[in-house]
Amino acid sequence: MSPRTFSRIPKHIGIIPDGNRRWAVDNNLHKQDGYAHGLSPGFQLYELMIKYGIKEATFYGFTKDNTKRPKAQTSAFTKACVEAVENLADRDANLLVIGNTKSSVFPKPLLKYANQRVKFGRGLINLNFLVNYDWNWDLSHAYNGNNNPLQTNFDLISHIGSNDISRMDLIIRWGGRRRLSGFLPVQSVYADIYIVNQYWPDFQEEQFIDALKWYQTTDITLGG
Repeated sequence: MSPRTFSRIPKHIGIIPDGNRRWAVDNNLHKQDGYAHGLSPGFQLYELMIKYGIKEATFYGFTKDNTKRPKAQTSAFTKACVEAVENLADRDANLLVIGNTKSSVFPKPLLKYANQRVKFGRGLINLNFLVNYDWNWDLSHAYNGNNNPLQTNFDLISHIGSNDISRMDLIIRWGGRRRLSGFLPVQSVYADIYIVNQYWPDFQEEQFIDALKWYQTTDITLGG
């Protein structure tokens, strides 16, 4: 399908690639084996977003809460996140990795990409990757030294940990779950949310196209 088919293209899409462990179980694998199978779908989606003119996308890597899982699983999704970023170096994107770098579980190979945007190739799209992300950690940056919250919405947005990430227009979640799971609470405030019932490793181009078709039907009011 041609990008010209759509009259409205979201500028910024959030991606929640859920269902890796359930996919692994359904395919008679160990739960931790599902994460490696989520790498290829990410790059397929990257190519589609370039094709359809998406300017910015944020991928949910792993959260602070995810690190409570068994060691085999945490090691697997950490390795997958590192591989995803390292493979991106051969593409055309402006990468920003956001997360709590002071934690011991933050992948050391990704420190050089953390909290700064790094250009790869022609930099055709801004790609944000949430690694060891925690919504409480993110919002805590909006408090001053006296633990008093900043007073205006502008101050809140400009001081949170993820302040370099813009407001999202559309969030697509794979795996059938209907929740945000702490995904960028400030930037998701007016985002439309599209649910894909299939697990992330079963990604198909049609799922993304269907999300864009659905987005054409949404009524964007931004509260007005």
